[in-house]
Amino acid sequence: MKIFRKMLTFIIPIVILSTSIHVILNKIHYNTCLSSANTGGITNIGVLFFKLDDPYMSLVKQSLDNIQKQHENTVKFTFFDGKDNQAIQNVALDSMFRNNFDLLLIDLVNENENAVLNIIVQAKQNNIPIILFNFELSTIPEAVKSYNKVIFIATDSRKSGVLQSKLIIDKWITDKEIIDKNKDNKIQYIMLKGNADSKATIYRSDYCISTINDSGIETVELSSKVCNWDKELAKSNIDSLFLRYGNNLEMIISNNDAMAIGAIEALQKYGYNNGDKTKTIPVFGIDGIPEAKDLISKGFMTGTVIQNSNELAQALYTVGINLVSNVNPLENTNYKFDKTGFVIEMPYYEYTK
Repeated sequence: MKIFRKMLTFIIPIVILSTSIHVILNKIHYNTCLSSANTGGITNIGVLFFKLDDPYMSLVKQSLDNIQKQHENTVKFTFFDGKDNQAIQNVALDSMFRNNFDLLLIDLVNENENAVLNIIVQAKQNNIPIILFNFELSTIPEAVKSYNKVIFIATDSRKSGVLQSKLIIDKWITDKEIIDKNKDNKIQYIMLKGNADSKATIYRSDYCISTINDSGIETVELSSKVCNWDKELAKSNIDSLFLRYGNNLEMIISNNDAMAIGAIEALQKYGYNNGDKTKTIPVFGIDGIPEAKDLISKGFMTGTVIQNSNELAQALYTVGINLVSNVNPLENTNYKFDKTGFVIEMPYYEYTK
């Protein structure tokens, strides 16, 4: 018994020391992976945007640039622009797969199943980890499970439409006497849409209006214009539509902030949305870009729905480095996968003055 006790006094400290060393080594391993995902020192990451001059995507790029500055000895981003054109994006994708990147971050122009599966096949053949981002949650094919190095950082545009509707409902309840010009107890609105065949366009538009109607508020669509997420196109459309509907127009609902800003610039030409509450047509957007926030603070724009560009960039970087490092993609993060086990959903937030 005495011998056994002596052995325990000798063994226990060794076990405790071994456990401590194991924990410390694991932490060192993770931190080393995060700062330098491969033995070459620099992790080369190819990033493809569907359209780099899109105001929201330009903010994501800025955030990635800032991350690179903070980790300039360990990570390098190379950016590609799809220019919202499938043919241009295909050329960019070919170049990305030829350049032996350690990781690919891809925002697709076309989110159809064949396009997604084609990219997954190429990534699998080249053994390259891949993250598809800014991806519509409802369009993710189950077949991507065939490759265990693919992650989706997705968005649910239905939720952004619902949140936008809540902003509109609150504004209608608060300022109905001012907004309801013809006193018919209905919202006469113009809808500014993104790409005609985009799921984001469809969901943001449909879920916004259906949620308003479900709340008991009636709506009348004066006009709906596809403006391809573009500020100038929205501006020219509202410029002409105001001449036709100005006396009846009570609200402008936009699928993104860029088009909302274009609408406001058109309204300001006619003396509206310059700070006078009695000469303000409520305008609502989605994205939360700085220019929209500034217009909201001045009272020229009513509200927007934010998906934080910094949060998206940080998720791309952190989860991406984990993928390259062959550790759990969610390690040392607060993110969670949905029921699929490979999709992270980015949240939306309401924003008003």
